[in-house]
Amino acid sequence: ELQVDELQRLLAGMEKEHGSLLLKMKEGEAELARLRSVEGDKLAEQDRSAQLEKEVAMLREKIHHLDDMLKSQQRKVRQMIEQLQNSKTVIQAKDAVIQELKEKVAYLEAENLEMHDRIEHLIEKQVSRGGHSSRARSKSEYVSSKRLTGPKPLPLIRVVET
Repeated sequence: ELQVDELQRLLAGMEKEHGSLLLKMKEGEAELARLRSVEGDKLAEQDRSAQLEKEVAMLREKIHHLDDMLKSQQRKVRQMIEQLQNSKTVIQAKDAVIQELKEKVAYLEAENLEMHDRIEHLIEKQVSRGGHSSRARSKSEYVSSKRLTGPKPLPLIRVVET
């Protein structure tokens, strides 16, 4: 973004210089036309008009060069903006994949806890059938500390781009 700002600042400077050179060229052409119309026969005015013609040609060349540079810089800015947009799109896609994976992990953790509870329940049934434990355990004894401190499953939220 800093590079884009810098390029835009340079583009603005080149556009100002482009305008001033155009103005200067028009002034030179106007003066050249005036000199040609007033007295085209005088040697001094012919020298001045030749000099102005050279200046106008040089200014046209500079303007052409500045136009080329301006177009090149604008292309670079567009490419950088496009790259930024592409990067944002890739990041959003990866974020969506990460979110899906988080949801899958939360789902699998919930399934794992459910299976763990079922296994504990089956073990408890086997122990109680064997006569090792005569008293019924309360539901709170089945809750493991791991389940209480584990991450909470994330809510299922889908982001849809339009």
